[in-house]
Amino acid sequence: MLRITELKLPLDHADDALRPALVQRLGIDSDELLDFTLFKRSYDARKKSTELQFIYTIDFQVRDEAALLKRLSHDKHVTAAPDVSYKVVGHAPADLNERPLVVGFGPCGIFAGLLLAQMGFKPIILERGKEVRQRTKDTWGLWRKNILNPESNVQFGEGGAGTFSDGKLYSQIKDPQFHGRKVLHEFVKAGAPEEILYVSKPHIGTFRLTGVVENMRQQIEALGGEVRFEQRVTDVLIEDGQLQGVVLDSGERIDSRHVILALGHSARDTFRMLHGRGVYMEAKPFSVGFRIEHPQGLIDRARLGKYAGHPKLGAADYKLVHHAKNGRSVYSFCMCPGGTVVAATSEPNRVVTNGMSQYSRNERNANSGIVVGITPDEDYPGSPLAGIELQERLESHAYIMGGESYEAPAQLVGDFIAGKASTELGSVEPSYKPGVKLTDLADALPAFAIEAIREALPAFDKQIKGFSQHDAVLTGIETRTSSPLRITRGADMQSLNVKGLFPAGEGAGYAGGILSAGVDGIRIAEALAKSMLGITG
Repeated sequence: MLRITELKLPLDHADDALRPALVQRLGIDSDELLDFTLFKRSYDARKKSTELQFIYTIDFQVRDEAALLKRLSHDKHVTAAPDVSYKVVGHAPADLNERPLVVGFGPCGIFAGLLLAQMGFKPIILERGKEVRQRTKDTWGLWRKNILNPESNVQFGEGGAGTFSDGKLYSQIKDPQFHGRKVLHEFVKAGAPEEILYVSKPHIGTFRLTGVVENMRQQIEALGGEVRFEQRVTDVLIEDGQLQGVVLDSGERIDSRHVILALGHSARDTFRMLHGRGVYMEAKPFSVGFRIEHPQGLIDRARLGKYAGHPKLGAADYKLVHHAKNGRSVYSFCMCPGGTVVAATSEPNRVVTNGMSQYSRNERNANSGIVVGITPDEDYPGSPLAGIELQERLESHAYIMGGESYEAPAQLVGDFIAGKASTELGSVEPSYKPGVKLTDLADALPAFAIEAIREALPAFDKQIKGFSQHDAVLTGIETRTSSPLRITRGADMQSLNVKGLFPAGEGAGYAGGILSAGVDGIRIAEALAKSMLGITG
């Protein structure tokens, strides 16, 4: 198999134009091209003066690959294709006498459970929330009726926090073993659109993710795995540094010397329990800020120019960074084109925001987190749990600022920059449900964060004209950008001081988003399988 990169075609090329373009580019006869597969499709919209084109990476087969490589040895865009197929590390023995446990059924737990099931280990998966259909109803209960279920919401339940998000499937992690391709292929197998295998910034969207995660659960169960909902782990059993099992809120004890902790970043009660049991963990940086909303058309015009609204491009996104004078970095986070701002709290009397999009990305507004990085040494020293405590204080205050009804405090961008409270909305209608309360966000975050964001918004306007328009809306607060702690693991992927405990995913501080969490789930499942099989290295 060979690969060609940087094959460019016009934006409106015909569906059947790829093959002749590939044949022409390679300088071969059509019958010499045996097969080809689209590996990646992207476009570069940075230069507004040039015509926008699709840029393709294609894997292909020809009759005589060696001869073609020799003839095109000077062409850096034609090479042998890397082997991205997944290699299983081993299989469980027929007389398996121990079943591994997976705690949490978000993206990391799903892929950890799926891989273990595919290897024959018949995992038992424990999820504190409900199955995805019922969880969706409970989540809408907060959004439409101001009723929070602390165990079934945006954060907890089948699919994890990623289910109620934009469904982004791209990441900047290093992935030398191409585990990300395994993640994408499994999603497609479970019903995700096939285009996620090749578009440069793939996404699924909430409604489609619901069916995908259901199908993946069914695959796990068909392979002998077991998924138990509404099963919250309240204790871990440790003897002489070796994990022996877990205890559930029902009082049931489940014995296993191999447990994957695939917690979400909001499992604060579990973090406290683990800290109390002496499991080694450390504070790590995270970010806090607001959600910002603009008309999606404004973003499309700024990013795509005359191509704004083109059906093959869809809603435009952005990525922004500003280094403020006070030494803080302000950046856009989890940008959701054509999406909505959602209530994402999992705890009573607290307000947290997040962003969500459907696959179509056709809602009127674009939204993104505008967040400021904070560090444990400078901003929340002390216990590894200090970051959680800071989040809780900010979220509780946001609840009060919003009127103690799960409405969120909000402010027009122009008023925020000017330092005065907002009293009425302009042309941008905020999408947050249950609703917003206009106020002054100046005391919603630490003073250094407010100062940095006030400086960043006009700076971002230089990159996206209209970004700091007066009636764009800021909605507070965004605090759960990532886990504020790390349950540190060693080279064997196990806890530094509890053998048999495998911390993984976003809650453990080893992922940030669906794709990276899925990849970490695969890696942690491989490590656990090797441990159970006695494989070293």
